[in-house]
Amino acid sequence: MADEYSEQQSAATVPTANQSGITFSDLFGALRKHWITIVVTFIAVIGSVTLWTAMSPVTYSSTAQLFATYNDGSGTTNSSEQNSGSSYIMSQIKSYPTLTTTQSVLQPVITDLDLNMSVAQLKEHISVTNPTNTAFVNISVTDGDSARAASIANSVAKSLSSVVENGLYSSGTHSSVKLSIVQTAIAPSSPSSPKWKFNILMGIIGGLILGMLFALLKDALSKHIQDDDAISEYMDAPIIGRITEEELLNDTKPVVVSEPGSPVAEDFRRIRTNLSFMAPIEDTNCRLIVVTSAGASEGKTTTSVNVAAALAENGAKVLLIDADLRHPSIANKLDIDGSAGLTHVLSGQASVKDVVQRYWKPNLHVMPAGPKPPNASALLNSPIMVELLNNAIDRYDYVLIDTAPMVVANDAVIFVRRGGSLIMVCRRGQTLKRDLREISEELTTLDLSANGVVFNCVRDSKKSLEHSNYYYYYSDRNKDHCKKRRFSLK
Repeated sequence: MADEYSEQQSAATVPTANQSGITFSDLFGALRKHWITIVVTFIAVIGSVTLWTAMSPVTYSSTAQLFATYNDGSGTTNSSEQNSGSSYIMSQIKSYPTLTTTQSVLQPVITDLDLNMSVAQLKEHISVTNPTNTAFVNISVTDGDSARAASIANSVAKSLSSVVENGLYSSGTHSSVKLSIVQTAIAPSSPSSPKWKFNILMGIIGGLILGMLFALLKDALSKHIQDDDAISEYMDAPIIGRITEEELLNDTKPVVVSEPGSPVAEDFRRIRTNLSFMAPIEDTNCRLIVVTSAGASEGKTTTSVNVAAALAENGAKVLLIDADLRHPSIANKLDIDGSAGLTHVLSGQASVKDVVQRYWKPNLHVMPAGPKPPNASALLNSPIMVELLNNAIDRYDYVLIDTAPMVVANDAVIFVRRGGSLIMVCRRGQTLKRDLREISEELTTLDLSANGVVFNCVRDSKKSLEHSNYYYYYSDRNKDHCKKRRFSLK
């Protein structure tokens, strides 16, 4: 039977992921996950716009307006001449905006107003327009002084009129075009720049747009799992536990043993309760729990030993097996002798009773992995492993198996085929989305599925902090630790 499983695993191919369009719900979920990025970007944009606006020089804009008419010099014109003159003016007036910024027009202005600037510098302050299909010429001048802006605009209008009438078209008697100042420039009472309301409005709109774009980009480029929603996107399995990052988990004793009143111990008791609702193996009272992860260093061994202790605490008969023969770690995690273990049993060098050790309570038994074998896959697929599992299932209420990460080997499938419940451990900032997707697809190909997910190293929330304070309040052993924790979170 084990050989059949091995052949099926070798023949299995990973199917192509179903491609589905991005929905509004997906976009909203991505924005909600990265709301901090949106807020930070929004504040940064608003702050930058406000600072730039505040540092921008205050300028005033004043406009003088001229109107062009046809002057034939005779004093009498018929309708034909009027139409011809009108067409002539419309063809010529299009060049006046460029004419206004020439030296012949601007140099007299500099001399008349005694301006301390060159023609090129004055040109930067002037904007000349000819509204479409009109005979108007609008001369706008921007300057830091409102009165000087008006004076320059009026002087430029006067100089342009003089050049057009006296030096541009005249052939000794009169000019064909006459420019009349119909609106003199006046000193503005309020600055034209900076535009505070407009800039702030654009900053708000731009900040929101950039914030959402950065959030979506961050979500698209993120390679690691960061929250519950990301897990559900790649694996269809309920989250049966959330474990916060705690220094207690680095100890060589399970937290249920070392700190039974701590919040993280309650987190593992919650997992224990959820596991009790999983179906036992057919025709037995034993639940076979297979613990694995996508990659290394995601906390599967820590989860295994702590869940085993939580189950034993409740009176269940528990056998914890270290089946990660490629990288054994349960013996080191529990600080027990790991020189003999599962490897010796599967290779026929020892019996089960020779390698199983009692830990903490009489009902908690641990089988270390033993030394690393060169043929781990062959040993786990051997008939001896099947017999070992059958005997363990008959004797224990729970058999927990800590297996190799799925990206290393799919040893977990061997035990799930036997009727085990697959528990995936995912660590925030460590589990790769790509790995989780490929594992989910592989399980689908093998007609298997994960029964639950333990989310490791989750962020502390206000709810978890209240949960923490509640248990510290009722635990006399942890009063000092509680004070230190509260101080560090301030």
